[in-house]
Amino acid sequence: MSPLTTFLSRLIGLFCIIISVSMVVHRHATVETVTALVHNPPLLLIVGVIALIAGLATVLGHSIWSGSVLPVIVTLVGWLILIKGLLFLFIPPQAAVALFERLRYDQFFFAYVAVSFVIGVYLTYGGFTTKRS
Repeated sequence: MSPLTTFLSRLIGLFCIIISVSMVVHRHATVETVTALVHNPPLLLIVGVIALIAGLATVLGHSIWSGSVLPVIVTLVGWLILIKGLLFLFIPPQAAVALFERLRYDQFFFAYVAVSFVIGVYLTYGGFTTKRS
């Protein structure tokens, strides 16, 4: 496993775990914050720029589509972050609100957090147990 894959799997994995646990602990505040974010185009722009930077860095530095599952998952997460950033930058504010409402974030909150948590556990475990090449 490459040192970059190991580093990114640890970084992204620990980030996902910590953020997921924090979101569950502060569920009400998280739902309010995300709802306010989607309804605030300037903040959505800032989040889009940050996601774009993180996604581009991951995709440009780590584009591995073969080998074991771990590097492919790291690459997929990078692409998802990049796509999220592009959506935040280019989707009209009204469309962002409509999409957010269709996703029913408040209703499916724990499902969304669970996906992030499971990905985080997998990446963290893989990053800390894989031998570097």
